[in-house]
Amino acid sequence: MAITAALVKELRERTGSGMMECKKALVESNGDIDAAIEAMRKSGLAKADKKSDRIAAEGVIAIETSADGKQAVMLEINSETDFVAKAEDFMNFVAKVSAKALAEQPADLEALMALVINDAGESIETVRQALVAKIGENILVRRFELVSVEDGVIGAYRHGDRIGTLVSLSGGDVTLAKDIAMHVAASRPQAVSAADLPAELLEKERDIVATQARDSGKPEAIIEKMVEGRMSKFVNEISLMGQSFVKDPDLTIEKLVKQSNASVNSFAFFEVGEGIEKAVDNFAEEVMAQAKGA
Repeated sequence: MAITAALVKELRERTGSGMMECKKALVESNGDIDAAIEAMRKSGLAKADKKSDRIAAEGVIAIETSADGKQAVMLEINSETDFVAKAEDFMNFVAKVSAKALAEQPADLEALMALVINDAGESIETVRQALVAKIGENILVRRFELVSVEDGVIGAYRHGDRIGTLVSLSGGDVTLAKDIAMHVAASRPQAVSAADLPAELLEKERDIVATQARDSGKPEAIIEKMVEGRMSKFVNEISLMGQSFVKDPDLTIEKLVKQSNASVNSFAFFEVGEGIEKAVDNFAEEVMAQAKGA
């Protein structure tokens, strides 16, 4: 069967693949466009599998909030390069996954990736693999956080595409919730209050400040006061309630929420690539390796 330009065009529109790849698939399927699509999908899954171990530390933080403001989801979706993170195909995928996560409220990442995302009945994972094959980079839905309230409010804040926060309040209003979400993005607390901080973290810090205090040579009674003072400062610096509000440093977050008869239930902070060990490319070494292999 003759492979016409119109047939190649139709296959390109249906798959989003390049002209040469479409023409090759049609030749191999003897012009059967459905068979060509099936073969390309199988090939795409193989390509995606090969790229699955490549580091994806760029990407975006996406936040989706329900119309009534009572539910929200925040996701980190990664790519290998910032260029792809700004591409239309990638951003469309992010938008669809975000909307689906908010609508379906999956229990975990595995459940999220199994959700059907399009009219063809394909799961998020299947569409992700197809996107990897199409753009040539590893794409990763890394994590998400769902927040819901009944009587309170949710605050959401994004700093560009790379940092996002969600805050859940009992009482208060949307303005207060957004202000605290913005504060979390700027100050990065580790817990809501001192009581929520890990005991191991506090013990480690106490050991450090106690050693420093003893090295001062002061009497034991003074050393104890020094340790307590430094520990109090440390706890306030890393717990949300003890931090000074970024928009009014004379006011702590604890005082801020009390003024509105509110309380903070929880917060979440995401930063793109946080905790991912990025590969460091050495261009000179790469050129040398290629020269030796030539």
